[in-house]
Amino acid sequence: MLVLVVLTYLAVVSFTAGWAQSLVLAMQIATLWLALRTARSRFTIRGLLAVVLSVATAVALANLFVDVASPYGAVAVAFSALMYFAAPIAVLRDISTRSSIGQEPVLGAIAAYLFVGMFFAFTYRTVGMLQPTPFFGAAGIGDMSQVLFFSFVTLTTTGYGDLFPVNDLGQTLAVAEAVIGQLFLVTAVAKIITAWRPRRWERPAQQQ
Repeated sequence: MLVLVVLTYLAVVSFTAGWAQSLVLAMQIATLWLALRTARSRFTIRGLLAVVLSVATAVALANLFVDVASPYGAVAVAFSALMYFAAPIAVLRDISTRSSIGQEPVLGAIAAYLFVGMFFAFTYRTVGMLQPTPFFGAAGIGDMSQVLFFSFVTLTTTGYGDLFPVNDLGQTLAVAEAVIGQLFLVTAVAKIITAWRPRRWERPAQQQ
């Protein structure tokens, strides 16, 4: 799951042609399905998301024949944002029900953190495609490479300052992402890693 997140990021920033939308969406479907399956989410939730994924797939295929900046393209990107919103919730819900913390929950928490960054990136892209002015003003329209870079810079509160949203909605989302990113690190990820005891750490205690 973690590898698929990284590969999706690389695919988004590496391919800009119209056909790449379908490729990226296919990778997102695989990533989200694996996340839901690993997190043992409810069958009804997976069923509802399967409908959403089917619609998103149809929109992505239609996007091969229309302008990527059209409302159809915005719908596909919005569905992608919805997928990345659902994934970390399912993963964290599963982790919270586990009695012990091993390697899998730790990697799951890291993947969930990356899901949050991807969610905001696709949300920024949706806003940028729907608003009449460039998302970053004179700095750029807010294509996928820009919003992914901006999202993870904001999520980690690095704050280079070279890109920033010029409208109120974009700025509000950026503030929300920075706050959520920090809360996620100091609560979910930090607590899970603190509770994690690799097997090689447990053996001396067992021998005593």
